[in-house]
Amino acid sequence: MTFNSKYHIDVDFEVPKKLQWYYAPAFFGFWFIIYLSLVNTQINHMPKPLARTDEAAHPRDFIAQRAEDTLIELTRIGPRVVGSVANEVTTVQFIRDEVDKVQAQALDRFEIEIDVQQASGAYMHWVMVNMYQGIQNVVVKLSEKGNTNENYLLINSHYDSVPGSPGAGDDGSMVATMLEVMRVIAKTDEPLAHPIVFLFNGAEENPLQASHAFITQHKWAKNCKALINLDSAGSGGREILFQSGPNHPWLMKYYRKVPHPFANTLAEEIFHAGLIPSDTDFRIFRDYGGVPGLDMAYIFNGYVYHTKFDRVNVFPRASFQHTGDNLLALARALANAPELDDTAAHAEGHNVFYDFLGWFIIFYTATTNIIINMIVGAIALLAIGISVYFMSVRSGCSIQGVLVRFGIVLGIQLVSLGLALGLALLVAVFMDGVNRSLSWFTQMWLIIGLYVFPIIFGMSILPAFYLEKTKKDPLSLGFRVQLFMHSHCVCLVLLIIVLTALSIRSAYFIMLCVLFDIVALVVNLVTKWHRKAYWFAIAVMVCQILPFTYFTYICTVALKTLIPMRGRSGGTANPDISIALMMWLFSVMFAGFIVPLIMFFRKTRTIVLCFLAGTILFIIIAVTDAGFPYKPKTSVQRYAMIHAHRILHNADGSTRIDESGLYVYPQDRRFNIAEDEIKTIGNPHKVSEFCDEEMFCGMPLYNHRWHSAREYSLWVPVKEQPAIPAPYPSLILQETTELDNSMQRRFNFSLAGPDHMTIFVNVKNSAKLLDWSFNETLINNNEPPPYFVYFSYGLDNSALEFTIDVEKSTSTFDTPTLEIGIGGHWVHHEIQRSQGLGAHLDSFPSYAYIQAWVGTYESWYF
Repeated sequence: MTFNSKYHIDVDFEVPKKLQWYYAPAFFGFWFIIYLSLVNTQINHMPKPLARTDEAAHPRDFIAQRAEDTLIELTRIGPRVVGSVANEVTTVQFIRDEVDKVQAQALDRFEIEIDVQQASGAYMHWVMVNMYQGIQNVVVKLSEKGNTNENYLLINSHYDSVPGSPGAGDDGSMVATMLEVMRVIAKTDEPLAHPIVFLFNGAEENPLQASHAFITQHKWAKNCKALINLDSAGSGGREILFQSGPNHPWLMKYYRKVPHPFANTLAEEIFHAGLIPSDTDFRIFRDYGGVPGLDMAYIFNGYVYHTKFDRVNVFPRASFQHTGDNLLALARALANAPELDDTAAHAEGHNVFYDFLGWFIIFYTATTNIIINMIVGAIALLAIGISVYFMSVRSGCSIQGVLVRFGIVLGIQLVSLGLALGLALLVAVFMDGVNRSLSWFTQMWLIIGLYVFPIIFGMSILPAFYLEKTKKDPLSLGFRVQLFMHSHCVCLVLLIIVLTALSIRSAYFIMLCVLFDIVALVVNLVTKWHRKAYWFAIAVMVCQILPFTYFTYICTVALKTLIPMRGRSGGTANPDISIALMMWLFSVMFAGFIVPLIMFFRKTRTIVLCFLAGTILFIIIAVTDAGFPYKPKTSVQRYAMIHAHRILHNADGSTRIDESGLYVYPQDRRFNIAEDEIKTIGNPHKVSEFCDEEMFCGMPLYNHRWHSAREYSLWVPVKEQPAIPAPYPSLILQETTELDNSMQRRFNFSLAGPDHMTIFVNVKNSAKLLDWSFNETLINNNEPPPYFVYFSYGLDNSALEFTIDVEKSTSTFDTPTLEIGIGGHWVHHEIQRSQGLGAHLDSFPSYAYIQAWVGTYESWYF
């Protein structure tokens, strides 16, 4: 190639001719085949489950069929709700019987101790006081006879379930897995340097009460030095390790020994950011016991989570084998870990951890992560600088000219990334605006057209126009395409710096993007393929196979996890926004270095415009019945509903409100979809309409989340009173006593009622709440009233005695001082529905799942 300038320069450079447009489908098909052959297969890959007939050949292995049989028997008990006979008597005896079976098979070298704990206590759970009375734990200690080691490994799961759910996945599957792991360890002649405590906790759904009871009150709690927590946000699939430590990276050294790794730092950071509408016992053990550990849970098929469809028949036996193999390996490794004798000496900061397709696990400390990020970023910038220099040398353009072009391309790339994000958000806003959000809830493939297509269009349309306008530029097409890749790399390096500075460990994702791009660049520089456009492109494609596979793998896992959660995340936020943001971020990672290769095809703009046309087509599909979000049984729309009677008293004892109604709590964005069915019941009112006049809206709120959802929850007055199966809650003012002076008084109350109640407390007429017998955190932090107390009990149904101390400075005690509201919830009783109300409930469409119970709310002034 020859250029005429001040100097005559002859440069040996291959001028590429664009490929014919009809090769483009093969290009895209190549990546699609990689996804189907690697990503899709590995996400669903499970080990072969072992049956009872395999036990002779596998004497030290986990037997999935045994665990499955245990789960079948456990779920036959039915829903196991705190306070019910099923949970407090039948299930406790069931677990004791299963432990007896283990004891009968155990070798003589082991001893098994069992303790049924009954405890009462309270703690702060987010913004409410979480109080419990007489809840139970079944605690089993497995140790070698004569072992005096006082440092134990704790393994925890919960046997209770939410109202109406048999709880096969959450969390009966983990209970069954723990029992089988206990059996295998007890009958296998292998060392056990540290005792293992198996905690079957009986009140996790309340929430997290039994774990608090254990770690703050049980005799073995102080000896537990490490934890394996087992929970579920779905039913089956592969259990993911989503929390590690904290500050104990040595734990990952033992997780590395599991046969089926599935773990990611991103999941941990998403969970800590509050983007997952769940919590686990892991937090309680960490915050109240300082116990480091590993938190593992099922995350796939979250559609059945906390519904009556969480049954054994949807839980695959292979999932038992996957989790059982991992838990057995972990239990054996950690129970013999020398670090357990002094865990404090090994507290060294956070980990970065991630698996690759379930084949192996990679982990290193957060400090190492910072070093790696900075080194990769620095090498990337150096390599790009060298590449730009060679462009100048080979093209005959001055270095200043190449840098000017690089600056222009960098600006175009930044605008393109912004355009891609803007288009995805525009689609999300449009879908919500036409009341078609969640169209992908059942049909996940719609996300490709709704969000991936506009993102690809936005990332490529401006570069396509630029390259077309500059086709006579002395810098060849190949070099100009490389500049777009370099500009994308620079953007990612800047992002690495920002994320690392913010201590976001998931910056490793961006580091991997940059790393593999630099590998391709180095290969091209060393082989001089960067001069030959198509050889350069082949090198890029080969080096992008691994990151494309990994990022689409993580993206698919994230979608399979988060999509069902959008069906129970409330109606305040547009769920399509979160999907658009996530798809943009992952597209930047898995497609950022692939999209520029489109520019090597003829009719580039036509190819790019096909993505825009595809977006429009998918929008049309999504707004039709094909995009309807729900299906009966498999992907339902959730509602919580209370048929309640509320009575609100005046200060003189008279009644100002006495009415019955339905409290309807829709749990997703499409809450208007059942508007017609609700209007046939009565005239609905937003719960928020009552909140300015009444404490906590004067409603039987079940927990603090219900109050947060007041803007889209409904109160529908009805004539039929609920058939309450027991007396209403009884609040009795036993006495008032004067404290230090006449302006301070103590109110002594006694409360009796169902095993799930809420207590609302407010002060009136310039009164100040000085103290109470509940948890004191709200008062010590000077949080303004009203206050929310969640109270439940297990075996101990004695009346709750509590006191409230108040002070008045500007008025006397002749005027009302306290307002107290009591909500009663009969959550595990058979609902006796009137004929009319039953007809209304049955009129809801088949795709709606209604978690319903009866309740009361009554408030008084004192």
